[in-house]
Amino acid sequence: MMTRALSNDLRERVVAAVLAGENCRSVASRFGVSVSSVVKWSQRYRATGSVAPGKMGGHRKRILEPHRAFITERLTQNPQLTLFGLKAELAGRGVTVSHNAVWQFIRREGLRFKKNAIRP
Repeated sequence: MMTRALSNDLRERVVAAVLAGENCRSVASRFGVSVSSVVKWSQRYRATGSVAPGKMGGHRKRILEPHRAFITERLTQNPQLTLFGLKAELAGRGVTVSHNAVWQFIRREGLRFKKNAIRP
C-alpha cells in the first residue's frame, strides 16, 4: 500500500516555524512529523519556493511502443496468430516481453488476435 503525501497546509506551517527560527527537532516534535520531513520540506521550499509534494510513483515506458507497426502488420497479415505466437516473433526480433505485456498492448491498441490455436 502506498502512502499519500501530507497536506500542504501542514507542510506550510512546518516550514513557517523553521523560517521563524525554531530548530528542526522541536518543529518535528510539535507537529508530529519526522525530522527528515521537516528538513526535506524546508529544502524544497528554499529551492522551489513551494512546499507542494513532488509526483509520487511513476509510469514505466511502454516497451512495445516502438514495435507498434510490426505488431499491427503481423496481426493484419496473419489473423490466426496467437498471443504466444506474437510473443515468440517479438523474441525473434530481440524483444523479450512478458505474455501480459503483449496482452495489455493489444488491448490498449484495440487490436484483435486469435486467442488460442486450433489443434486437429
